[in-house]
Amino acid sequence: MLGEGPTYDQHTGTAWWFDILGRKLFEADIETGVVKSHQLPQMASVLARVDDDRQIIATETGLHLRQVKTGALELVTPIEANSPDTRSNDGRVHPCGALWVGTMGISAEPGAGAIYHVARGVVSVLFDKISIPNAICFSPDGAIAYFTDTAINKLMRVDIDPETALPLGEPRVFFDHSDGDGGLDGAVCDADGVIWNARWGAGCVDAYSPEGKRIKTLAVPATQTSCPAFVGANADRLLVTSAREGMSTEQLDNDPKAGMTFVLDHPVKGRFEPAYLL
Repeated sequence: MLGEGPTYDQHTGTAWWFDILGRKLFEADIETGVVKSHQLPQMASVLARVDDDRQIIATETGLHLRQVKTGALELVTPIEANSPDTRSNDGRVHPCGALWVGTMGISAEPGAGAIYHVARGVVSVLFDKISIPNAICFSPDGAIAYFTDTAINKLMRVDIDPETALPLGEPRVFFDHSDGDGGLDGAVCDADGVIWNARWGAGCVDAYSPEGKRIKTLAVPATQTSCPAFVGANADRLLVTSAREGMSTEQLDNDPKAGMTFVLDHPVKGRFEPAYLL
């Protein structure tokens, strides 16, 4: 229904992503193509490796420690746990081991969400009054963070401390898509500092240079593309999630692959995601 939050564990060759509204976690062996589905008790949207046995996942109540073998969950860092009207959305781990994670209204209520910084369980608000937090990613040197509020459709850039992932100044507009087709959604930043951003409603992934120029667009056979991730032994391919959420029967008839997850053939210079530091 709402594919989101893909990531890749290079230690096991496994890609992970969520169906947020379906409360499911998908696990895929990239080489064999075998996919497993795990039912979750809550809506969740972000996963990161902790170590061989554990992962951290962001859910509607906060960060849960997940046992890889059993799927058992333990709430370790509450985030808006007492707010039944919000859930987690986009997020990514910084090279220092801290996590940036966004929340939003379950029905995308204007300004109901925020973007948080979480380091060793300490939660700090970075940006509030966010409607749909997305595109959270970091430059290869860890000195720049990118993010967007899809409702505003401007990709933002902010200088951050590479040691802590905390902002050093105010965000500024990196790319203005407010008059463009579709909405800026999830993103990853490659080894050259190029930002690959899924464009919701436009069936594509766009590449932006470190200077803020759109330099490439890759077509995806589903209109509501939601988030990319680097996958494969060399992190040289893009996995992209999509969604069926909010589509009419007629729209689904014209978009039969809506909600599927894809691997694109176009080669990329990706990077492996860092582990979350408990």
